[in-house]
Amino acid sequence: MREYERKGLLERVDREAATVGAEIPEEIEIQGESIDLQSFVFEIKRRDSVPSGERDRVERAKRNLRRERLERLERIEENEVSYERGEQLAASIIGIDRALNALEGLNAADPETEAQRQEAADRKRWMSFLKQALGREDAGSGSQTRF
Repeated sequence: MREYERKGLLERVDREAATVGAEIPEEIEIQGESIDLQSFVFEIKRRDSVPSGERDRVERAKRNLRRERLERLERIEENEVSYERGEQLAASIIGIDRALNALEGLNAADPETEAQRQEAADRKRWMSFLKQALGREDAGSGSQTRF
């Protein structure tokens, strides 16, 4: 593969909007094991939230996908493949990214996590309001306005 072709493939993979319109691969081989990736992602996303028993499975799948993505990317970076194979790897990397984006989005849909985020945001707003109402710039620094 020529250098400019390799750089073009790497640029395509790293493009911010690369996954727009990309499809999750139906099947992918990870560490010698064939996985029905599209079915897995759709099965998990179909639920309102990830059941606690499935969370470990989803996290393991994300780790394996990240590892596989990195290995495929390194094969292109190190120029170990032909341009045709590089194009196939780039397309599969974009598909992996699409699957990872779908699986990462599940964390936001987790009701417990979302409730914790909301509670933290409420506490922060309340503390900010109190500081402003009491005329204190930074309650933790010891420099307080006295009345």
